[in-house]
Amino acid sequence: MSRAIDLFLAYLRDQKGYSEHTVRNYRIDLGQFLAFLAAGPEGTRLEDGDPLEVEAVNALVVRQYLGSLYGRLKRSSIARKLSALRSLFRFLEREEWIKGSPAAEIAAPKLEKFIPGYLPVDDMFRLLKRPDQKVPLGLRDLALLEVLYSCGIRAQELEGMNLSSIDFDQRLIRVMGKGRRERIIPIGRQALKAVQAYLAATAHLRPGRGDPPLDSPLFINFRGGRLSTRSIGRIVGRYVKGMGLAGGISTHSMRHTFATHMLDGGADLRSVQELLGHKSLTSTQRYTHVSLDRLMAVYDKAHPRS
Repeated sequence: MSRAIDLFLAYLRDQKGYSEHTVRNYRIDLGQFLAFLAAGPEGTRLEDGDPLEVEAVNALVVRQYLGSLYGRLKRSSIARKLSALRSLFRFLEREEWIKGSPAAEIAAPKLEKFIPGYLPVDDMFRLLKRPDQKVPLGLRDLALLEVLYSCGIRAQELEGMNLSSIDFDQRLIRVMGKGRRERIIPIGRQALKAVQAYLAATAHLRPGRGDPPLDSPLFINFRGGRLSTRSIGRIVGRYVKGMGLAGGISTHSMRHTFATHMLDGGADLRSVQELLGHKSLTSTQRYTHVSLDRLMAVYDKAHPRS
């Protein structure tokens, strides 16, 4: 089973083009399943075969594993781990390691309705005023917040941006999303202005002399290295905490805020789907609930019988 997982992870990385972040999450989830097997779950006793052999894993074992997670993890986390197992066994079925997936017929847990956290416009504008624009790293933090809010990109996508990722003349950015899908997104004038001020103020932090290479990272730390996803999260969290806002506002909340404000401003769902890089419109529809007040106002104004 350990070798099967290694081959599957290599397939995700080398053939599917998944990011290191995504592959790492698969490795963690599947590693936990491997640890469960190594403990010798009931139904895979040694006399029936080695529990770490792929052939020893049946639907009963998968159900027992998922059952062991209830009470310890959220349903969404359990559903993610089941999804990882399904992907693994589909791969093994295609590679003819097994004849059928033991996870294929197992239903995912019913998920709680997820209401994305987001900031109202006034709070978002207050957040953008928090960084100290008198120091280089304050200008970096402002540019970081402006790009997240202006473009609705993920923290991992922000981490991967290089100097060549921004077209200042066309007001566009290029990011590499999930599954290595590239997309082009408009960027607002205020965000561009913040990025330009940041680049001018931090030129001395970048290695070498003269103009830095275009493939160098856009957002850097105080040593001149690429700013990591974790560091981006800490920066956002620090400013959120400084405002005294309720917990739960993260880098992903900036993405929710972008989508919510776009819909409230009259953008159609399909356009927001393209900007966010969602494969399915269902993913984007999570944001429609926050626009009900606007929809009610439109209804009351437009419908003859309202």
